Amino acid sequence: MSFLIFFLCLVVLFCAFYLLITVFRGKCEFTAIKSEKESDTDNVSEKEKRPRRVVQRSISEEEEFNLRLRETFPHRFKPQLERMAEENTTVQFTVGDVSAECEINEKDDFFPEDESQMNGVNQPPVAPSGGQGGFISDFQNALAERRKTLKPSMSQGTVMLHNRLQEKDFTVATPEEFVKRFNGTKVINKVLIANNGIAAVKCMRSVRRWSYEMFKNERAVRFVVMVTPEDLKANAEYIKMADHYVPVPGGTNNNNYANVELIVDIAIRLQVQAVWAGWGHASENPKLPELLHKNGISFIGPNEKAMWALGDKIASSIVAQTAEVPTLPWSGSELKAQYSGKRIKISSELFAKGCVTNAEEGLKAAQKIGFPVMIKASEGGGGKGIRKVENAEDFAQAFRQVQAEIPGSPIFVMKLAKCARHLEVQLLADNYGNAISLFGRDCSIQRRHQKIIEEAPAVIASPDIFEDMEKAAVRLAKMVGYVSAGTVEYLYDPSGAYFFLELNPRLQVEHPCTEMVSDVNLPAAQLQIAMGLPLHYIKDVRLLYGESPWGTTEIDFDNPPQKPQPWGHVIAARITSENPDEGFKPSSGTVQELNFRSSKNVWGYFSVAASGGLHEFADSQFGHCFSWGEDREQARENLVIALKELSIRGDFRTTVEYLITLLETKSFQENTIDTQWLDVLIAERMPSEKPDIMLGVIGGSLHIADKIIGTSFSEFVNSLERGQIQASNTLSNVVDVELIHEGFKYKVQATKSGPNSYFLVMNGSFKEIEVHRLNDGGILLSVDGSSYTTYMKEEVDRYRVVIGNQTCVFEKENDPTVLRSPSAGKLLGFLVEEGGHVEKGQAFAEIEVMKMVMTLTVNENGTVTFVKRPGAVLEPGSVIASLELDDPSLVTKAVLYKGPFPELELSVPLSSDKLNHIHAGYRAVLENTLAGYCLPEPYHSARLREIIENFMTSLRDPSLPLLELQEVMASVSGRIHNRVEKPIRQLMLQYEKNITSVLSQFPSQEIAAVIDQYAATLSKRSDRDNFFLATEGIIQLVQRYRNGIRGRMKAAVQHLIKQYYEVESQFQQGSYDKCVAHLREKYKDDMSQVFATIFSHSQVSKKNLLITMLIDHLWTNEPGLTDELAPALNELTALNRSDHSRVALRARQVLIAAHQPAYELRHNQMES
Repeated sequence: MSFLIFFLCLVVLFCAFYLLITVFRGKCEFTAIKSEKESDTDNVSEKEKRPRRVVQRSISEEEEFNLRLRETFPHRFKPQLERMAEENTTVQFTVGDVSAECEINEKDDFFPEDESQMNGVNQPPVAPSGGQGGFISDFQNALAERRKTLKPSMSQGTVMLHNRLQEKDFTVATPEEFVKRFNGTKVINKVLIANNGIAAVKCMRSVRRWSYEMFKNERAVRFVVMVTPEDLKANAEYIKMADHYVPVPGGTNNNNYANVELIVDIAIRLQVQAVWAGWGHASENPKLPELLHKNGISFIGPNEKAMWALGDKIASSIVAQTAEVPTLPWSGSELKAQYSGKRIKISSELFAKGCVTNAEEGLKAAQKIGFPVMIKASEGGGGKGIRKVENAEDFAQAFRQVQAEIPGSPIFVMKLAKCARHLEVQLLADNYGNAISLFGRDCSIQRRHQKIIEEAPAVIASPDIFEDMEKAAVRLAKMVGYVSAGTVEYLYDPSGAYFFLELNPRLQVEHPCTEMVSDVNLPAAQLQIAMGLPLHYIKDVRLLYGESPWGTTEIDFDNPPQKPQPWGHVIAARITSENPDEGFKPSSGTVQELNFRSSKNVWGYFSVAASGGLHEFADSQFGHCFSWGEDREQARENLVIALKELSIRGDFRTTVEYLITLLETKSFQENTIDTQWLDVLIAERMPSEKPDIMLGVIGGSLHIADKIIGTSFSEFVNSLERGQIQASNTLSNVVDVELIHEGFKYKVQATKSGPNSYFLVMNGSFKEIEVHRLNDGGILLSVDGSSYTTYMKEEVDRYRVVIGNQTCVFEKENDPTVLRSPSAGKLLGFLVEEGGHVEKGQAFAEIEVMKMVMTLTVNENGTVTFVKRPGAVLEPGSVIASLELDDPSLVTKAVLYKGPFPELELSVPLSSDKLNHIHAGYRAVLENTLAGYCLPEPYHSARLREIIENFMTSLRDPSLPLLELQEVMASVSGRIHNRVEKPIRQLMLQYEKNITSVLSQFPSQEIAAVIDQYAATLSKRSDRDNFFLATEGIIQLVQRYRNGIRGRMKAAVQHLIKQYYEVESQFQQGSYDKCVAHLREKYKDDMSQVFATIFSHSQVSKKNLLITMLIDHLWTNEPGLTDELAPALNELTALNRSDHSRVALRARQVLIAAHQPAYELRHNQMES
């Protein structure tokens, strides 16, 4: 009983303590500092005369106090706020260094009576009654001002506000809960991406980033992708990112990504709620949203009517003219649609008046407008279905090319605007009539009317003019009831005039530029709009307009209190598989390496990775790099640095080098470019940054020679492993290389002078180069004091050598009578008749490469004979036709380059000047020569004579052992006991002081004694083993010099003679085949050892020269040493084959001479 009473008492005390803490916490929620407030007492009420308290609160420091809209304030703050209203209190909010005050009065309605209004749940997509009120409006005004100067942090292209502003007071775990929370109309948790490549990659990355922010689950929205056999073979990156993939037919996009019926069928079968088409393919086909909507599937984009009205270039131009937006003269000028104020109607008859149906009709329209003109397919885009025509003679061919690129598309003719800028306005619209502009972009740098560099915002136009362009774009969107993301394109004249060009009813490739300066995740915004959310419910939009992120109050987008301002500047560069040196010719192939080094200000998206590739039906763009800066120049510098660090190695050329050159031009830096600027540079063949031509010649020669020699050696080893015996003369370490560059032919003789060295000769000059083959196929070479990493790709008619990130192209000797396809693709047709005559530079055929139509030209005059038929599938190097030359003698031939190898810039010797390192280099040359790596004459003899002389001189130098010991001691210092290291260093110092003395001897015995004495003090075997392991280098050096410098000389010479004898003695047993068979039996588990022996023997005559020179040197300079080497010389005399007769004879002569009495003795004997 007493225990129970005690327990109850504890419970009561605990409850009392808990209540006390609760009350204390309630009082401490806000710290009030009372201050007297003077006011006019004649005009205020008694309550207002009371002193007002000022409440200070640092929001960024407390986890319990978050900035909220008044309808989302926690209930536990309500009593305090009501009490503060009674007491006439001022609340001071602080976020970072932004603060604002607001007065709390009784009349302020902080908490709506309706609970659902406060939570914003299950309400129609309109703002709750009462609006946002004045409680935090002052704070928001201050925040909006501060927001303009915030420096963005980079995170996959997202600028983040203060973390406190991002916090939300609700939790949604699924798209279903999200739609319910924000009163959406459709749940979307499974999306079909009707696209591939970089479009699919960007969509998945953006939406998954938003999904994680919202649901803490990046895969809350699942993605289904379409996959062709070509995409699978190319190891496309988007396939690995997807949640599920569906195989679709391969080939051109009308079989897959542009096949509307196929897309709809997949969407129905896989039960997706929405389809995202991205850009290109079916993204602008009104039939796709129409069929999807009929089957209850959302299209993430505009409806079919708005898509046709603004997406079609002809219809959109008519709509623009109806809305009084300026347009350029075109085949449909003056046409206007019927517009009632709510609905716009473009009849088929009106549409047809803007079209031209054939080349003749188009030519009449062009002549009426005036040349130059543009021929455009209304369904084209991305540089396809558009041609510039300067005169009437070229019109018909250009018209046919437009028809071929976009089959079945209506075509119109438009005046070409010269010296214009291409400016864009990014639109975002919802299903409720709201449309906003997300600033603009400048996409003036184009080739073949396809963008290559983009910027945001568009700073070339004045703010007032660009604001008019934005308003006109929003007006067009509202006129047709446009929904989702879209882009209005203008041509901007230097005078300040602008003209409507077209509206793209889709997301564009360069949309991340806008994302960066606006902080609006566009694919995620598209998804939320498709879910039925109005713009003012989307967090990114609310933050852009200075509103709280999770509120639901409506925003006056036409007249906002704070007009959104872009943050910083972004420049983007498209990475494509195109060759700038050949007019941006696209090509396909595999990617061996792709290494993009992103930073906080530079990031990128790539649709391929290492071991992936691009197929012939893919888009040539596989990467997009973006750079942010506080201003345009900073963004430019960041992008240049990133592109110079970008490493791409594959079967195709890329635009990276050319992009760097463009970004560094004066015109780009001063922003004086226009849409024709790049095409003029291409026509003038402005070169991209290239490596030094001689460095290219060296790199190319090394790659070609190393590949030929390596292949020859590998085939020889493979033959041995199969039991086949090849003649030793098939092994050669010398290759003659011919490289042609810009009309000059460079002839280089490359000799493999060692396992990791080459000897290059050109026109009597030579270079000795250290070479290391890398695992990825590259070569690291060292020449003239500098190191370079090089790669080479051999193509049908050329070699492409990459040094660093610069490319040098060398041509092969080619036959002008054979006309080949430069890339994989499809032959569309011939432009001349069979057997027709063509002039040099004339186009003879058209091929389709990566969705682009390209013309092929001839290099000489002649008569064409076709080999392939139109429609044939082409591989790189496929023969398309043959050319019978009018005069073969007129064929242009390369001029032989007769100059020597120059010294490359910044040449600094890399080799050490220390005697021990120089000696090691001499020894390596002699050992490589005995291994078979011999130079061609006349370099071999002269070099050997010099090397042997220097080698023997260095052996006689008394400083050699000291330098070698110093190097060993540097590596073991600190690892051996001081009782060993200190005595050895004392001996070294003593030897160094007396080194010039004739009586001075290297203290090898004394050093050995120091080691032995210390080892004797170690009782444990393990300690002795560790000690001897640590001093192994010292012991080996002491042993080499145990008989002094003369003994070391003898050992070095003996080693070289032994190396020669061990190889050649194995070829004394009969025929070559018999000797090889014996070697195979001896080294049956290691055919590489057999190969090494045969290769060494293949250079026996040059090795004989080395040995005879060495013997002659000894006999002349060290006659006493030859007697000590008698055993080794006797072995040489035993070599009985004719190959070795010279060496055997010279060894025998030296031995006989060494055993003869001295001349004086023989002379005295004769006289006696």
